[in-house]
Amino acid sequence: MSKKENYEQKAEAMLEPIISEKGFELVDVEYVKEGGTWYLRAYIDKEGGITIDDCEAVSRAFSEKLDQEDFIEDAYIMEVSSPGLGRPLKKEKDYARSMGKELEIRTYRAIDKQKEFYGILTAYDNNSVTIEMEDGSERTFEKNEIALIRLAFDF
Repeated sequence: MSKKENYEQKAEAMLEPIISEKGFELVDVEYVKEGGTWYLRAYIDKEGGITIDDCEAVSRAFSEKLDQEDFIEDAYIMEVSSPGLGRPLKKEKDYARSMGKELEIRTYRAIDKQKEFYGILTAYDNNSVTIEMEDGSERTFEKNEIALIRLAFDF
């Protein structure tokens, strides 16, 4: 396991009790380097959406635990935020929640001269995702072909 994955798993384990106590959902944890700075990010959600106060409450509790455990060697910035509208589907619960909803799928390589697809999620498993296209046909994508998958939204 890489250092990055190890940090993410430890942070997720520390966050779970904080999140569940408040009735929130832990969407994702990432440890990434951007512009020379390391970031430990936690994305949280709840029915009706997350507020700034929610993020602050989780951030304070998480910060205290991080100070006690002190398992990250590098200097980093910790952030707690909402995943936002355009969040990608990553976990099984994301797919389950999205059944019957319209998705946007972008593939790494063109399929039938196209890299962007929209359709209603009708099925998924560990390796593939199936959507019903606008014309009524079904198309199945292998997950390793998908660069991005998220709920489609219109403005």
